[in-house]
Formats: sequence, structure tokens, C-alpha cells
Amino acid sequence: MAFTLPQDIRNRPVAVIGAGTLGRRIALMFATRGGLVRIYDRSPEPSAAARAYVEEHVREIAAGLDGGEPGRVAVTDDLTEALLDAWLVVEAVPERLDLKKEIFGELDRAAGPDTILASNSSSYATGEFIDRVAHPERVLNMHFYMPPQQNAVDLMSDGHTDPGIVDLLRRELPRFGIFPFLARKESTGFIFNRVWAAIKREALAVVAEGVSTPQDVDEMWKINTGLGAGPFRMMDQVGLDVVLDIENHYAQERPHLPSGPRELLRKYVDAGHLGVKSGQGFYTYDTPR
Repeated sequence: MAFTLPQDIRNRPVAVIGAGTLGRRIALMFATRGGLVRIYDRSPEPSAAARAYVEEHVREIAAGLDGGEPGRVAVTDDLTEALLDAWLVVEAVPERLDLKKEIFGELDRAAGPDTILASNSSSYATGEFIDRVAHPERVLNMHFYMPPQQNAVDLMSDGHTDPGIVDLLRRELPRFGIFPFLARKESTGFIFNRVWAAIKREALAVVAEGVSTPQDVDEMWKINTGLGAGPFRMMDQVGLDVVLDIENHYAQERPHLPSGPRELLRKYVDAGHLGVKSGQGFYTYDTPR
């Protein structure tokens, strides 16, 4: 089915569904051209924090863009209000397939007929959660990393996405300081995350086999790459429970993957070592037995 591309997008809002860490950062990037961004979340605390984050940083980020101009941000717990006249909706809710299916069904029913529906899912292809969507031609993956520091974005079709949507996003996103890269076929983990997953998995294997420790792997990584954090520190920052969920998802698709890395993660998660949110992680130094 053909999709009518949104018109007059520079005078229409963007809606972000979810006010968490990535949701607020995505909203920040879309608030750099002088327009309106609406953040939808049912909880008042993350909504208030998201608005404060955007308002604190938008002038600085907009100043670094050619033609950038600080925009406005609004928060709401009313989905109809969030979607009103939006040309683009970006879903940024927790990585639960059942939740994404529910939300995309709601978005498809409530959004305007020319609204693009994008998912920031870090590992699920949109083709896996459009069974309640009547118009899959307007749905796609648009996966962010950690803006405004890491501004690459994966674009990937749900298998039905109108090609005009991809062309429009590849043309328009750089205006917001966002740099799109197209996954040319369906790929769990998209582009960069697949490369990162291989590095992360091998680092876990080195520790699981008793060859080294998380701290030594990270120190060698920093010395040899010149980067400020190694793979274990970065996994701590994401949260080991999240990393384990992602690894389990990869393993469901690729049963040949080694089990050692997942078993090591499971030991830490079961011991309550969940990363920066819990104040623990691989950097507690003691490997659970």
C-alpha cells in the first residue's frame, strides 16, 4: 500500500514516546531547529526530568548546528495530544516485545494518516511487532545510540516500509545533527551494534575462560585504542541485565553462539551486579561463582 509522505514538516512537531534516558536525548536532537517536540510518558517524574534535560542542553546543541535554533519541548500523559499533527513519532520504551506490539497498535490507530512511526528498539526489528498495525508501510526502525555524543542512526525497513520514508529521513535527519545509515536487509542489531556485539562477546569469553579479568581487559583496551572506557565499563553503564537480554535475543536467532559469555553475565545478574544503576557491575572486582 502506498504511503502519503508528510508535508510541511518544518512546521510540524515530532513526538517521542518514552521519557527515559534515550527518549529525552532523542527529543533534544529534534528540538534543535526551532520547532516543537512533545514527549509522552505516563509517569510525571521522568517527564519532568526529560523536559529539564532538553531545556538545559538545547541552546548548546543547536548552536553547534548550521542553522540550528533552540526549539520547544512539551510533556504530556495524553497520547492523542502527543500525536497531534506530528510528522514523525519515535518510540523509545523498554525493550519488551509485548509492550512494543501494544504501543505500535495504539500509534497506528491514533496518529494522523501521514505520520511516520519509528522505533528506537536496540535489537528488535519492527517486522516483529507490527501484527496489530494496519499500515506497516509507515513503520520502520530508527535506532539511536547515545545522542548528542553519538549521533549515528540505523534505519531499517519493517519489510513493508514505503521507500519514500527512508529517502525523506536520509535527507532530513542531518538537519538535526543526526546521521542516518541504512541497513539494506533485516539485521538483528542493525549495523554498528552487530560489530559491537562481537567485541563485547569476545571480551566476555576471555573472562569466562579465566584468561583475564574485566579490569585488565579494559585497561588494555584503553591503552591500545586511546578510548576512555573499555567494553566491561561500557556494559556496566548499559546495565548487565539489559546486556544479558540482548545476548539472549541474539542466541535465539543464532544457536551456534558460545554460551560462556551469557553464563558469565547470568552469574553477575543473579548476584545483583547490575551496573551503574545499582552501583555494581563488573567493577565490583569479585566474579560470582
